[in-house]
Amino acid sequence: MTSDPTPPSTRTRVQRLPDRGRYDRGTIDAILDEALVAHVGFTTAEGPSVVPTACWRGGDEVYVHGSSASRLVQALREGNPCCLCATLLDGVVFARSGFHQSVNYRSVVVYGTAREIVETDEKLAALEAFTNRIAPGRWEELRPPTSQELRATGVFALPLDEASAKVRTGGPVDDEPDYALPIWAGVLPLGMAVGDPIADPKLTSEIAAPDAITHLRQQWRGA
Repeated sequence: MTSDPTPPSTRTRVQRLPDRGRYDRGTIDAILDEALVAHVGFTTAEGPSVVPTACWRGGDEVYVHGSSASRLVQALREGNPCCLCATLLDGVVFARSGFHQSVNYRSVVVYGTAREIVETDEKLAALEAFTNRIAPGRWEELRPPTSQELRATGVFALPLDEASAKVRTGGPVDDEPDYALPIWAGVLPLGMAVGDPIADPKLTSEIAAPDAITHLRQQWRGA
């Protein structure tokens, strides 16, 4: 696969190993739709910060949320520019030299200024999308959030206007003379594993895991 030659901005252009750069929305959306966690970087008067947080995509925006008292929410609410990065690790690449050892990965970086979701219906829709993105159908199984919970939660949408992806696949790329060395090389694939649901000890015995949980478990296990 070759990279799209037209990144949306200078700062999204992949500089190191540019052939791994991807600028098409299909690749960017697919990575964001699979990622469960992103890191958001921002700067305040106290200095730079990077915060890990759950993320989800809706259309042309990627969403994050957090406590209204958190540094992340306060910084985004003040209009500080931010950078969001989501990464999926697919394998460890073992080469014949330490210099060429690597990992297979898919990552997305998004730059911009996030908008706060303040209208109640839009905020509820965003939180519903987040909940059902983790486990489809889960929102319908839950009690609705209270007005106090909504006030305590900040939800922000970052446009995907300035986004790029970087992808590495395949095996090791060694120096030509090293291929003759008697050293094992290859890829150790990695992926997310899911176990059996662990019930809250405070549940009564007659409450079984709901469909949203069992279906998600089957999906992640490839059943």
